[in-house]
Amino acid sequence: LTVATSPDFAPYEFYAIDESGKPDLAGFDIALAGYVADYLGLELEFTPIDFDGVLMEVQTKSADLGMAGLSPDPKRMNIMDFTDIYYKGGQSFCCVQGNKDLFPDLESTNKSEYQIGAQTGSIQVDLMQENSPDASQVQLAKVTDIVAELVNGKLDGAYIETAVAESYAKNYPELYIALDVPYDVAGSAVGVVKDNPA
Repeated sequence: LTVATSPDFAPYEFYAIDESGKPDLAGFDIALAGYVADYLGLELEFTPIDFDGVLMEVQTKSADLGMAGLSPDPKRMNIMDFTDIYYKGGQSFCCVQGNKDLFPDLESTNKSEYQIGAQTGSIQVDLMQENSPDASQVQLAKVTDIVAELVNGKLDGAYIETAVAESYAKNYPELYIALDVPYDVAGSAVGVVKDNPA
């Protein structure tokens, strides 16, 4: 069972360092993939890749499944099938603690002097384009890059899935979850090769 994943999206999928100092894939998508492979009696093989690459791997049938905190939004449903939603999450706008007073509401994120970020290929890009169209928009491949840019002052704010933002905030106390962002399709499902008879 081949599974494409983007291991920068804790707690869904990430690298955890084991006792010997070796990085191992971890997270609840990784555990779920293991359960599915065991249930089907198949050997499990992961393809770690940037998030937008996960979508491409499934679309081109290079992977059987995409497990990367995927929300089944209409654009994605044109290129892949989805399981039922197994986790309902939320969306957030984040900044650093020192800038939290700049963002009392979503309208305040829409200023041309702001650098606002989101992960390439994610629904957070759609949220950025919808809520911050006048801001300078920055798309980065990894959530780790977005968090680093926020913490280092290169981004003023960013759209990040709430559980992921909460996970990063544990390691980066300067990261601040400023706003809940409404979104219709706030849940995670497994992306499956379109029209797969299995």
